This record gives sequence, structure tokens and C-alpha cells, in this order.
Amino acid sequence: MKNIYKILIAFVGVLAVSCNADAVDERPVLDAVATPEITAPSNGQSFVLDVDKGSEEAAKFTWSAADYSKDVVVKYTLLVDKKGGDFSAAKTLATTTSITEASILGKNLNQAAIDLGGKPEVAALYDVKITANVAGSFSQVGKNVITISITPYLGRVTYDFTDWYLIGAAVAGGWDNNVDTNHQPMFRDGKEANKYKFVGYFKAGNFKLISEKGSWASQLGKASDTSIEIKDNAGEFTIPADGYYTFEFNTTTLKYTLKAYAAGATAPIYDNSKVGIIGDATEKGWDASTPMAQSTFNAHAWTLGATSLNDGGMKFRANNAWDVSWGGTTAFSGGGTGDNIPVAKSKYVIYFNDLDGSYLMIPNQ
Repeated sequence: MKNIYKILIAFVGVLAVSCNADAVDERPVLDAVATPEITAPSNGQSFVLDVDKGSEEAAKFTWSAADYSKDVVVKYTLLVDKKGGDFSAAKTLATTTSITEASILGKNLNQAAIDLGGKPEVAALYDVKITANVAGSFSQVGKNVITISITPYLGRVTYDFTDWYLIGAAVAGGWDNNVDTNHQPMFRDGKEANKYKFVGYFKAGNFKLISEKGSWASQLGKASDTSIEIKDNAGEFTIPADGYYTFEFNTTTLKYTLKAYAAGATAPIYDNSKVGIIGDATEKGWDASTPMAQSTFNAHAWTLGATSLNDGGMKFRANNAWDVSWGGTTAFSGGGTGDNIPVAKSKYVIYFNDLDGSYLMIPNQ
């Protein structure tokens, strides 16, 4: 009986193998009829990238279509590597499905060049190729590799911080959650990124905070008389009467304080454009100040729109003189000292508070 079972099992096994082999033989064969080829830009073309045009198209790549013996969906990948590289460490410029062109923004082409070892403002050669893939199993490399020259600008400044903006009836901009509305951000501690503070004018009314202008997705608000909450539809803080207040919170402990700041009413008021930035990181160097705009809601709050700064240092000062000046020791945010603020080359939106010397510099690229 055991032998009969063994023979039966062996027969079933042979039958299964035979069926699988037949199934393999019956599968449609996919053959490449035409291999994709990059048709633009031309080999040897140069791209000198401009920091002020990072969000504009810098290059448009086109290629001929891959063709196969069967109707299939083709995924294309446009790759760039340093000249002479084997593409094992290549950067992906674009991926498309059945589309044979890709427009590459200046900031993306720039970052790829920087990531591949490119130096800002120095031209270097890079190889570009196209690959075609069908259902993740059939791949082919394009006919040609073109070489282009890229002169990058300084890449993105690393900025791993969350900024919180005041919004509501009690603060500048009201409840208008528009990306262009001039919402006042909190000033982040330069050494402890979980601590935020703002000293300034509030109107009687309610407010909360958002982490992204134009979006209600992430809100910070009142949970109790001492604690905050970060969630959709967070609670509102209440200002009992017009005046100056100190508002502080900690996103780790989820605690906050909100109390009157009497000194604000008697602090010096500087004329519009009479507070500015100065230093070798600024366009005018240490010779002259670049004026900031004074808030019409809070006379002690100052802003400067997207401004190009260089590697170096800078300070804030009043009245184009050195009688009153402010500084700090930490990049991006801080205050309260007379030191030169360290700056890395980039574009920044700059906020300043002359009541306590707090500053916030958000890279804008």
C-alpha cells in the first residue's frame, strides 16, 4: 500500500511540473522593438542655474518612445550622474508613465548636481540617460548617454524646524488663512527648538496658531489654563483686553503661559524703515543697513521679504547708527546678545522684534 501511495505522489508531481512547464511555454513573449533615445537637449549643452529662478523650468528633456511586441505600459526614468560615472549612485531627475518628456525645475537640477559633488558657481560635466521599464520586470537602457554642463548655485540650507504663526481676531492678519497674509510667527529659541516666545501687541479676542500658512491641517491651541494641544480644530486662546502680552509655549511639555507685558507700552518706537539688517552677509556689507518694514499692527514687529544673504554675519540696528543694535549667537533664530548672527548663503524671510531682540530667519528657496 505504501508503494502505491509513493507512485501516486510521484505521478502528481510529474503532472504538476508538466502543467507548469506548459503554462510557461504559453506565456506571451515580450520583445523590444525600439529602444528609447534622448533627443533633447543636445549633447554638450550648458546650464547656468540661477538661485532666483529655482521654481522655473531650467531644462526640458525629450526622448523617443520605447516600443515592444505587445501593447504595454512603459515607465521611463531620467537619470543623471557625474561625468564617467556608472549610474550606480545616479540621481533621478524625473519618472513618467508613457510620456516621453520631462521639464526639470532649476532647484531640482541644482540639487542633483550638488548631491553628485558639484560645487556652487563652478561648471562641471554630468551624464544623463533614460531607462524604460515594463511592469517592473522588463527593463532596457536608452540608446545614448548625453553629457551636459551644469553650474549650480548653493543648495538648499538644511532647516529642520517647525514655525508657528499666530492667527485670529487678536493678532495681525485676523482669521484670514491665506498664504500671502502677513501672519506673525512665534520666535523659536535658538538653542531649544521646542521653546517658542512672542512679546507684542494683541487685541481683545481669540487666537490660535498654524504651522503652515494657508492650511488648517496642523493647529496649536489651548487645551486648559496651562496646557496646549496640537491637533485639528485646536482650542483658542483668549486675550481679555487690548495691550502687550508675553506668550510662551513648549511643544515637548505642552505647557504655556500668557501674561501682560506692561513695558511694551513705554518702549521706544522707531520710525518705519529705521530698523534694518547690516553685516558682511548682507548686500551692503557693514557700510549701510538694509531697511525692514514695520508692522502696522504692532510697531515693534519688523519683517523683510525674501532676501539673498551670503555666508558671514549680520546684526539688526536702529536709526542707521550703532547706538542701538541687536544680535545673537545662533543661526535661524535666537536673540538677546550683541554677537554677530551666523548666516549661511541662501534667501531668507526675516522677522525681528525690537522689544526683546528676538529674530527668526526662514530659508526661502
